[in-house]
Amino acid sequence: MSTILEELRQKIAPERVLTGEPMKNHTTFRIGGEAELYVIPETIEEVQCTVKAAKEYETPLFILGNGSNLLVGDQGIDGIVLQIYKNMNKITCKGNEITAQAGALLSSIAKEAQRQNLTGFEFAGGIPGTFGGAITMNAGAYGGEMIQVLKEATVLTKDGEILTLSASDLELGYRTSNVIKCGYTVLSGTISLEDGDPAEIKKQMDEYTLARKTKQPLELPSAGSTFKRPEGYFAGKLIDDAGLRGYQVGGARVSDKHCGFVVNQDHATAKDVLQLIEDVQKKVKEKFGVDLEPEVKRVGKF
Repeated sequence: MSTILEELRQKIAPERVLTGEPMKNHTTFRIGGEAELYVIPETIEEVQCTVKAAKEYETPLFILGNGSNLLVGDQGIDGIVLQIYKNMNKITCKGNEITAQAGALLSSIAKEAQRQNLTGFEFAGGIPGTFGGAITMNAGAYGGEMIQVLKEATVLTKDGEILTLSASDLELGYRTSNVIKCGYTVLSGTISLEDGDPAEIKKQMDEYTLARKTKQPLELPSAGSTFKRPEGYFAGKLIDDAGLRGYQVGGARVSDKHCGFVVNQDHATAKDVLQLIEDVQKKVKEKFGVDLEPEVKRVGKF
């Protein structure tokens, strides 16, 4: 690791190439051990050189946004964590299209759409994630999904080649895409929206914001919805009906406010969260015969 560290620090400012960086400081769950190497790029060239170095030295590479929808192991992450976030968050608008770098927050893009009186992205305004992560996972809420608005995305392949792919080429599905299957790194993307009524756009965004504040446990660290929606059911209702509201393992707890969320109630560890998830899955399966699949991505050493 010392060789790749030296090489990256020659191409990227040393203060943005860190060792032993605590991942709990970079996840919305506030959980996770140290990243062996933590790189914060400011340009596409810096992303490219990091990806190429990881391949050359056969070093594991994980792409991080703002750390939502993520559970990092207590023993940390081997290899390189490449965070594409605040230093790569530029947003531009031209006509009915908004182009944003991968590190831009969905909330910021939604606000820009509102300023431009463009409708179609209101659903994403409260999703706590970056544009790159949203494209990767085909993020959605309140009946909207990225697949409905995404025009194209620019990605970096594992070989360091930059490609611009149409939304259809990305094959967006329920919380998945070709970004995952092909190991791409999203650099930027463009969404196509419609002209809208300013009052209606504001009303819709305000309604979604209020719904999140009143129904979701935003006051505690979490990774968002813990489980994918099982076909024909709602995960939160199944968990509640199984008598698991408020169920706790160590510092991890099924939210009393919304049973679809596992929250970091009191210095929870990744081990606590995993055990709680397994307990919930077992109980729901026993009572209703339904398999709950985690939506939260698991990364690192547990």
